[in-house]
Amino acid sequence: MARGGSPRASEVLAERIRAAAKAQGSSRLVVLIDGHSGAGKTTLATELAYTLKAQHVALDAFYPGWGGLEVGSAMVRGVLDPDNPGYRRWDWKRNQPAEFHKVNGKRDIVIEGSGSLSRANRDLATFALWIRLDQVERKRRAIARDGATYHEHWDRWAAQEQAFFARERPDTLADAIMDGRTGQVVFRADLPPTS
Repeated sequence: MARGGSPRASEVLAERIRAAAKAQGSSRLVVLIDGHSGAGKTTLATELAYTLKAQHVALDAFYPGWGGLEVGSAMVRGVLDPDNPGYRRWDWKRNQPAEFHKVNGKRDIVIEGSGSLSRANRDLATFALWIRLDQVERKRRAIARDGATYHEHWDRWAAQEQAFFARERPDTLADAIMDGRTGQVVFRADLPPTS
């Protein structure tokens, strides 16, 4: 993230997220973080949840297997359900649904994962962030993190991401875009209006 005496990206983001929620009159922060696999979503979400003192939910916990990006995206609405917020964990070893995880519907929350930022999910959030990073570095990071198991599924998962991102365009729904290599964040509100 940011170096030298500069505030970390998570601290700068936290300030902007709180300001956005206040401007919207929201009493609860709901932050969505999206980007391709290996872009740095989990790292940022962990830091941001800590800074905001918020819950952190990763879609990795409930994607229903290697073909489940679309289903995982739709499950975000269940995490934010006002009556019974939570999700059913996916048991990756058994390849089947596991126990239900309740989420505190009153506490601030950071939700991250490929597919978290769809048009439908954006309507439920106070702030959305897109992380961009080139494919070579993303693949290097993802394989270093998850090893050979992920390597054999990389192309299948990448194809799902491409289809989802082409349809939903989460980069255009985001309030901010972060460079996954440098940690530099550009806020859409700071950009000059386009004609």
